[in-house]
Amino acid sequence: MLKDSYPYYLANEPVYANEDLEVTNKFTQKTATKVAKAGADVIDQAIDAAEKAQPAMTKMTPFERKAVLDHCVKRFEERADELAKALCIEAGKPIKDAKGEVTRLIDTFRIASEESVRINGEVINLEISERARGYQGMTKKVPIGPCSFISPFNFPLNLTAHKVAPAIAAGCTFVLKPASKTPIGALIIGEILAETDLPKGAFSILPCSRDGADLFTTDERLKLLSFTGSPDVGWELKAKAGKKPVVLELGGNAACIVDEDADIDDAIDRIIVGAYYQSGQSCISVQRLLIHDSIYDAFKEQYVKRVSELVSGDPLDEDTFIGPMIAESEAERLENWINHAKEQGGTVLAGGGRDGAMLEATVMENVPKDCDVSQEEAFGPVSVLYKFSSYDEALKEANNSRYGLQAGVFTRDIYKIQQAWDELEVGGVIIGDVPSWRVDNMPYGGIKDSGLGREGVRYAIEDMTETRLLVIRRP
Repeated sequence: MLKDSYPYYLANEPVYANEDLEVTNKFTQKTATKVAKAGADVIDQAIDAAEKAQPAMTKMTPFERKAVLDHCVKRFEERADELAKALCIEAGKPIKDAKGEVTRLIDTFRIASEESVRINGEVINLEISERARGYQGMTKKVPIGPCSFISPFNFPLNLTAHKVAPAIAAGCTFVLKPASKTPIGALIIGEILAETDLPKGAFSILPCSRDGADLFTTDERLKLLSFTGSPDVGWELKAKAGKKPVVLELGGNAACIVDEDADIDDAIDRIIVGAYYQSGQSCISVQRLLIHDSIYDAFKEQYVKRVSELVSGDPLDEDTFIGPMIAESEAERLENWINHAKEQGGTVLAGGGRDGAMLEATVMENVPKDCDVSQEEAFGPVSVLYKFSSYDEALKEANNSRYGLQAGVFTRDIYKIQQAWDELEVGGVIIGDVPSWRVDNMPYGGIKDSGLGREGVRYAIEDMTETRLLVIRRP
């Protein structure tokens, strides 16, 4: 299903340098394929190539960049089944979720294609006083220059796309480090990019070890760093990045409020997906559930029953909802968090068991709020129930976190909706749905420890371009 080996891409070209990186099937834990691994010398060559290719990339017309992106869309559609099955194997993602991510990959490149021909400037009226008589201003957007991208394991296709596609649209060359556990999706994207007319050196895709990847952050030839991953790593990279702008899309422990007027059946349908799709390994996975006390018992009974019925198993099976976590060590970590919460008085209402990398879909209540499973990012298939009696109290509790990515609110009260939008300390408020909801043209990102800047194609292009002013004096 996967090839026996994959190259890295250096300056647009595949290089079968070695087979030093083993990629495992996350369900069987057996080696699925081997990938060429880049060292610091290769990373240096890639950055040099990106810098040299930038003038040619800048000179590409919008319609030429659009043609590259359109080619990618066409080829992704043709290879959709291959991409989805690769996701199942390298990420342990259930096939339905994998097919959904391929759809989002295609959406993201299609949006970037559309945006590539409408990166516009403006005319500025400078005649604000007598001394500015006869002056006119205009701005245009120019590429920021070679970009450094570091993508995570949980969405190996679409979160790579959210860096690569805007860069091509904006006219930026780039070097990309995909997650070592899930590099195949990014390498297939590289294979398709290599079919296009991008300038020689415009892109490199280099699986490598973290300790060998320092140049992705520190090299001054790179003019922007975009990182998606854990908060601890992200903020450390920002501190080392020097003068270059940094975009960070980090973690969360998303809260979801279910108020007394909510449709319980509808809320449960959406929260099941939001909490447990791809085994909860999403930074906006529903983790803390705040339920109005008037509906708490009814909600809990139905919710626990539904969670207990979720099917775990082989990601390639169409019936599987819960697949393996990315590594047995991660499943063991979260199991320990659950057990510690139990020791502190928490109650397991469903799940809690583990078999290797497979952790059962878990629901807890009565968990002290200072337990890791409540206050930190679980990044796995667990949700924690709390009850509230006043809406103000629920908003305050949702904000009681060092994270601030997205929040969900189930209410039909327009005034409460406005209040949530005003008061919730997050990058996005999702009404009538879960914080896990996202489409690929919306601004996406967080505040507090959840990150810095926004993704979403048009918003990423803003970060990848600079405003250049022209002033004309009329004598």
